[in-house]
Amino acid sequence: MIEKYKHVIWYWNGTIINDLDLCVELINGLLIERRLKTLTAESYREVFTIPVKNYYAKLGFDFSKESFEIVGKQWMTEYERRKFECGLYDGVKNVLQKINQLGIGLSILSAYSQHTLDEMVEYHGLTNYFTHIVGLDNIYAASKLHLGKDLMKRLGNGKGETLLIGDTEHDYEVACEIGAYCVLIANGHQSKKKLEKLGAIVFPTLDPLLDR
Repeated sequence: MIEKYKHVIWYWNGTIINDLDLCVELINGLLIERRLKTLTAESYREVFTIPVKNYYAKLGFDFSKESFEIVGKQWMTEYERRKFECGLYDGVKNVLQKINQLGIGLSILSAYSQHTLDEMVEYHGLTNYFTHIVGLDNIYAASKLHLGKDLMKRLGNGKGETLLIGDTEHDYEVACEIGAYCVLIANGHQSKKKLEKLGAIVFPTLDPLLDR
């Protein structure tokens, strides 16, 4: 299915980098501090959403008593300290190599901060695969929509020429807004059940991307 596209836009967290377990562990640490109910990986996938402020509110954080910016920074500081514990999903490099061999361009679009995104992509030896690596200018994981629109302008592709690969409802929403076709991978930050409700194509792993 890949061959018909000129460019493939990838999301980073939960699509290329497998940070699910770390994210669950870190949010549980904050929940325990506030005597709130903790999460399993399964319950996390059911409640996680973007923007993450809404997800925190669902978990019981009271932003009338404490600032989201402070809580978010607390989470991100610990994530930054431990980010290199996270590895790539199985098969990522193989998929990227095969797409490159087909002459199809690749980019990353992420709600991760730009500086750290660049650092992580380089650490995992992926920089040379991508023509554009696009992140946010802050740490609070709000919408990627404006970044996606800007990236599409830079790519200059027509309708139906770009594929976007992600793992959340927000990724699908961005794809629809910027005019990209979308495939979602159900081993990231949201459950297969939630993703299938969107009407999007949902794969359990990256492997089916290369099926002809």
